[in-house]
Formats: sequence, C-alpha cells, structure tokens
Amino acid sequence: MLIQELNQLYGRQMPESDLPESLAQLPTLERRPAILLTGKHAQCQRCGQPIDRRETQLPDGSCYCGNCIQLGRMRSTDNLCSLPEPNRFPEMTAPLTWTGQLTPLQAGCSSQIRQYFKSREDHLMWSVTGAGKTEMLFEGIAWAIANGLRVAIASPRVDVCLELAPRLKQAFSTTDQVVLYGDMPDDYRYCQLTICTTHQLLRFYHAFDVLVIDEVDAFPYAADPGLHFAVQQAKKTAGAALYLTATPSRQLLRQVKRHELQVSYLPVGQWRKKLAQHQLPTVVVRQLKAAFVAHRRFLFFVPHIADLAPIAAAIEAQFANEKAVTVYSADPERHVKVQQMRDGQIDFLLTTTILERGVTFPDIDVFVLGADDRVFSTAALVQIAGRVGRSAQAPEGLVQFFVTAKTGTIRRAQQQIEFVNRKAKRLTTQEGT
Repeated sequence: MLIQELNQLYGRQMPESDLPESLAQLPTLERRPAILLTGKHAQCQRCGQPIDRRETQLPDGSCYCGNCIQLGRMRSTDNLCSLPEPNRFPEMTAPLTWTGQLTPLQAGCSSQIRQYFKSREDHLMWSVTGAGKTEMLFEGIAWAIANGLRVAIASPRVDVCLELAPRLKQAFSTTDQVVLYGDMPDDYRYCQLTICTTHQLLRFYHAFDVLVIDEVDAFPYAADPGLHFAVQQAKKTAGAALYLTATPSRQLLRQVKRHELQVSYLPVGQWRKKLAQHQLPTVVVRQLKAAFVAHRRFLFFVPHIADLAPIAAAIEAQFANEKAVTVYSADPERHVKVQQMRDGQIDFLLTTTILERGVTFPDIDVFVLGADDRVFSTAALVQIAGRVGRSAQAPEGLVQFFVTAKTGTIRRAQQQIEFVNRKAKRLTTQEGT
C-alpha cells in the first residue's frame, strides 16, 4: 500500500492536510508554504496568483486561494507537500512503434525538437495547422523515454487530449501512459508518459523532464497566468518545455527575439502541398476564375521569390488562356512589366512584397497567398491592401488574404484596414453634407 501512496506523490503536490498519515511521516517529504504571506499581500504557491486576503479571509484569520479552488481549498496555514521525481520507469531501448514517414521539412523540425530536449532548452515550434506537429514530436519523445525521462503533453482542451491519447498509444505501444482531465473516469497513475489538460499541471511539481504544451494560443491557457505558472512548476528545473502553436503570442515572440526561447518553423500549409502537384487550392482557383470572368485586373502577392514560378505554372495549367507575368526585386525587366501593368497591356502581376508600396494601378484587386507567412508583417499587409481603391473613379476593390491559420499579424492588419476605412467613410460623408 505504501508503494501505491508513494507513486501518488512522486513529482506531484498536495496540501499536507490531504496526505495519508503514512506519507506525512516520510523523511524525504518536501514541504513548502501553500500560500506565501508578505505583509498585506499573499500569493498562492500552487497557481502563482495573488490573493486578496480581505475577500478570502476565514474566521480563524487564515485565507485561501480562490483561483485554483476547483482543485480543493488550500489555506494559508497549510503546506504543499511533494516527493522528488525518481524516474522509476522500466528500461526501454526502442519505444517508438510508429512506422510512418516524415517529409524532409518535418524531419528537420523533428531532429531540432530532439536536440532541444537533449540540451534541456525551452523551444517554440511555430507550425501551421495540419502540418503534422504530433508526428514531429515522436523522435524527441522516443529519445526521452529511452533515456528514462518523464514526459507530459498538455493541451488547454480536453477534446485535444482525448484525440492525442490513442495516437500516442499507437506510436508508443509499450510505454505506459495516463490521460488526466477534470472529470476523467479513471484514477491517477504514475506513468512515464502523461497526456493532460493544462489545468492538471497545477497538481505537479518538478515532475517532467520534457513538457510539451500544445495550442498555447488557445483558451484558457492563453489568458490564464496561473496556467503559465503551472507549466514552470510542473517541469523540472533542468527540464525542457516545448510550445506548439500556429499563432504565437507577442510574449512568445518577444522571448524568441531575446533568445530566451529557441524556435523552429514549419510554414508549410496545404497550398504548398497542392503547388507541388502543379495545382492551387480550390478557393484560390474560384477567386481567380471570378476575376478572369469579370475582367478584373489584380496583383497576386506571394511570400517568396521561389514561389513565383510554380504558382505561375499552376495558373497557366488551370487557366489555359492566361499568361502569368512575375516580378520581383532583382528582375531585370521589373520596370518594364510594371509599366505594362499601368498601361493596361497585362491584366495581372504575380509579385513579392516589392510592389507593396510605391506603385499605383487604378481599379485593381489584390490577392495574397500565404498571408500567414512570417515574411508578411502587419505593416506589409496594410500596405498591400492599400494598393486597392487608389483612384477617385474606382475607390473600391477586393482585398483577399488566403491563409492556413489566422495569425495575430493578420488580425491586427484587418483592424487597421477597417479603422482607416471607417474614418475615410466618415470624412466622405461629412464632405457630402
């Protein structure tokens, strides 16, 4: 029975008032105050949140944390107790039973993940939705399991945990795993591989050598500092945290810029997979067809120079009567092509950001393929949209961003564009009255 009770507390934390008496007497038991009191201020040591002592004061003068009370009320007179994580797992030399194949780009990211796990560095993997993030984790997780390390994968959403569990069980069929969430039907088990909601991390203390947080942009994790605190508490001091997202927050990007967080990119969406087959996404084909039928002139922006030729080939393959003209900064015929567009000799240009500013074509539309690529800043997207409606005779036009994931950059660009349009509309209305 004592072994089972010990397993309940390895790398976990619980109030001393909830401990079985057999555990409370252990010499290796670590205790620390459940709530730190400093003058009028108090801070919960389970969720890291400040406590208003006036609102949570009890008749005996103690207080409790209301932020994580769903895990059980914890008073300032209590201690949080834990046992150091011993990594008592069976030896396993080849834990990965997945037999799938990664693309070269995925394999590159997978190797980076493994290396960051080995060097115990925190890491951001910025990857679009549908890029195979889960499969790219397998190599790093396999290395960790083979080396006797404890691994957890956490997500803000229960449905993601339940979807991940069978995939991980299939990929690591000989490794014991547990799935933890609020109303789970089974009891907690001490396992080498844990899949859990981010709220469940509040129950752990210095447990995981490798901790993966999926969908860090999702509610409630993105807006809850207590869950950010839980991540830091749950991983070991010398552990590695990996953040997965298609839309990194400004805070994560600041950490990357300050070199506090390593980063891997996998900016390959479905449109690039289609492009490899000399095709464009259906939604893009539909939009281009409408433009050609209506005889609309347009600029078609792409992220990189290397994208121009395959996109031009795909357009010409799917629209037999259209000739795609490309232009980029080092194009020796750049000025000639731009003038031809001005003179109406050609109806559209495929271009990089070189035409985001400084050129005016009356009565055109603008399309941006891969607008979620990191090459497009908010300012660049706003400037690109500003190519539309630049003549009094044709003040309106279509701006269309084609994306795999709606990033913060795109949202901010939309907000700026909408603000300027509202302001312009008000000024026009005032002038007309």
